[in-house]
Order: sequence, then structure tokens, then C-alpha cells
Amino acid sequence: MSNVRGPRTKEKMREIAIVENGSILIEEDRIVAVGAFEQLEVDFPELVKKAKIIDASGKVVMPGLVDCHTHLVHGGTREEEFNMRLNGSTYMEIMNAGGGIHATTKLTRDTSFDDLYEKTRQHLDTFLKHGVTTVEAKSGYGLDWETEKKQLEVAKKLQATHDVDVISTFMGAHAVPRDYKGREDEFVELVILDMLPKVAEQELAEFNDVFCEKGVFTPEQSKRILEAGKALGLTPKIHADEIEPYKGAELAAEVGAISAEHLLVASDEGIQKMAEAGTIAVLLPGTAFFLRAPFARGRLMIDEGVPVAISTDFNPGSSPTMSLPFIMNLACMHMGMTLEEVLTATTINAAYALNRGEQIGSLEVDKKADVIILDVANYKQLQYFYGMNHTNTVIKNGQVVVQNGILLKEQ
Repeated sequence: MSNVRGPRTKEKMREIAIVENGSILIEEDRIVAVGAFEQLEVDFPELVKKAKIIDASGKVVMPGLVDCHTHLVHGGTREEEFNMRLNGSTYMEIMNAGGGIHATTKLTRDTSFDDLYEKTRQHLDTFLKHGVTTVEAKSGYGLDWETEKKQLEVAKKLQATHDVDVISTFMGAHAVPRDYKGREDEFVELVILDMLPKVAEQELAEFNDVFCEKGVFTPEQSKRILEAGKALGLTPKIHADEIEPYKGAELAAEVGAISAEHLLVASDEGIQKMAEAGTIAVLLPGTAFFLRAPFARGRLMIDEGVPVAISTDFNPGSSPTMSLPFIMNLACMHMGMTLEEVLTATTINAAYALNRGEQIGSLEVDKKADVIILDVANYKQLQYFYGMNHTNTVIKNGQVVVQNGILLKEQ
């Protein structure tokens, strides 16, 4: 059992506490003990006697993966934009031409609740088969209350019905709607005075996020939105310094955000301030890969003492993947992270980025029994055999939900 609390930083991100030939004893939905099987038989004879044995010989057993930044609920796809980028268009050029977030906003507004629910349910099935047991889901493809609420209610229903835990983030400030062009401050007021109070009152989200980016929301506007959410009990997150350096990392530290996300071009000063504040850097190498952009300086952030998590950023425009294992590969290959650091970044640090670090993210006594069994001989093979899904078995809340790579029930 680790005596470290809080997200791991610096050399602690490399300490993954390997137990050779170990066993995990689970009762109902909790971990009772971790250690040698013979010792568990001595310490818990009755529990071991009645336990169902899962033989994981020759495999890796580890905590369920935590995907702490996704735009899970959305309508449609945007493969045409992918083709446009391959032919030279930039992300912001596509967005300013009516594509990007605006295109998905229209598709999401036009998609019924039931169709959104079914599409998202299928996505969660895919996440689960890749070993992900907890997912964050941002809204932000409505930009009006009706659609933002629809997205959040889809996520809330899936949290109640799907094996994957779904944790909601309100992101009404994902972009400025077209009909508010030139009246950006009016939209900021709409988010602050109308949407945020409804989110809090109806308990539709735990976190509040904003896209602080040149041409989207300024640092001043972003601060107002995040502070307003804090006053209503919503924990701040921030899309920061993704395309241009814009003081987003500095703002994250200033407002006490639990995490700052993207950070492809975060400044040295911003990284230092995040380290001082303990703000978690949620890095999204799949977005840099798909947009052919510079990767975030993950190695530097870790060395400077910033706690780092990594995530898919699953969304239809800039990272249409549900493979967190592949994202782990990218973090090793393009952000200078070690094999051990990417495991920490997708388990315990990702759990803390969702304020769940005391419940999930490691195999410790009294934590939730979210466990995955992988078809590799040791943890180093996870990244050595790249671009593959090694998940054999998923145990969620103490119940086997994936076996031999197959979902055991319709979600």
C-alpha cells in the first residue's frame, strides 16, 4: 500500500509498486487485500475459501484506466475536416469557416436525446474494452442551454446505466456561438448568469471548463466564468495554451483549477506556476498527433514538479480515438515520458484530475475494485507492443464485465 496521497510528481511518477506473483482479494465492490496468495489465505481464510479465483498467471494486473478528458457526448463526425487538414487547412481556419466546434454544435443540436444516448453508449463499450473504467465527459457542443442540458443529461443517464463511471464537466464556454459574434461578452454573461446556475441547481456536472484561447475566450473572460462556477460549487478546469501561448496555464494556477488541459504551448512561467499551485497537467498527445501540432512538453513538466495525467481527448474534430493505450504509446514516443510515468498518468494522477484519487486509480485496500488484466508478460510490453489493445479482462466494482476481450452483457 502506498503512503503517498495526492497526485504523484517528479520521481514519484516512476514508482509503480510492482508485486510479483501477487493476488488481489475483492469483497463486493472493494479491495480487501493485496499480496501473496498464501498470505491472503492466512489473513482472510473464510473470504479466500468462498472466493471465485481468476487465474491471471503470466499476465499484468493493474488498476482500471481513467480517461480524464473527453468530449464523449456529441452528434455526427467530421472526417471531411480531416481531409481538409491533410490538404493544408489549419484547425482555426476550419473553425472560422464554420467547421470545427460549430459543425459539431449543429449536429448535436439536431440529434435526439435517444440517438445521442445510444451513440455514446456504444462509445463507452469501446472504452471499456480498452480497459477504461472511468471517463470524464464534457458538454460544450450545444452553446445554448437546451443542448448543453441534453448532453449533460445523456451523460448522467449513462452514469446510472453503464458499467463505466461517467463524470460530467460543464463546458458551455467551449466556443462563442456564431450569432454572438461581436457580442462575446454578452455570451459570457449568458453562461455566468443563466447556464451555470442551472447546472449547479440541477446537479448536472461537477466541474466547469472553458476554452481560453485567442479568438475564443480571453483570459479575463475565462477567469470570470471559472470564478462564477467556483462560487456555485463547480470545480474549475481549463483548456489552456493549446494553439497559441495565452497565459492559460498561469490562469489555471491563479484560480486554483484542479487541472489545466492541452498545454501544447504553455510558457515556462505557466508551468512553474502550475507546479507551485499543484495544478494537474492533463496532456492530450492524440490531439497533437491528429492535428500534426507540436506535442506538449511533458518531460519538462514532470521535471519541474507538475503532476501530469494523460487522456484521449476523444472528440470528433481533433482526436477521434477511444484507445487510451495508444495515447500512452504516443506519450512515451513524443513527450519523453517513461513507461512507468504513463501508467501513473492514466491511473492515479488521472483519478486525482477528477477528484477521485482516494477512491480509484491504484490497487489499494478499501479502494473500488476497478481492475484490468492484460495479455502481456510484464508492464514494459504495454508500450513495446504499440498500437494494440492488450485488455483481456475488466473488473468493474468487483464484477467481471469484460472477459477474453468480450463484453459480457449489453450495457
